[in-house]
Amino acid sequence: MKILAVCQSGLGSSFMVQMNIQQILKDENVSEEIQVDHADVGSATGDAADYFFVEATLEGALGGIPNNKIILLDSLIDKEEVKDQINKILDQENIKHS
Repeated sequence: MKILAVCQSGLGSSFMVQMNIQQILKDENVSEEIQVDHADVGSATGDAADYFFVEATLEGALGGIPNNKIILLDSLIDKEEVKDQINKILDQENIKHS
């Protein structure tokens, strides 16, 4: 499975979300291989990942990506919000975690 953190420029915000996701996966003791990366909105295509984490204000910028693959975040710096979304995905995908 692949998760892509997306922001306007593909630098600071998305990289921070990527690092948070990686830490959450580690904290949740996920042993399955999950690739996490970051990108700018222009580079995000539907086949680039299974799930796309993006700030809610950029929802319209991800044209062509199915809504069920887009995880909208109210706050990119709220690690608990990201953790809740990651755990929903893990449950949905039947991936074992703590």
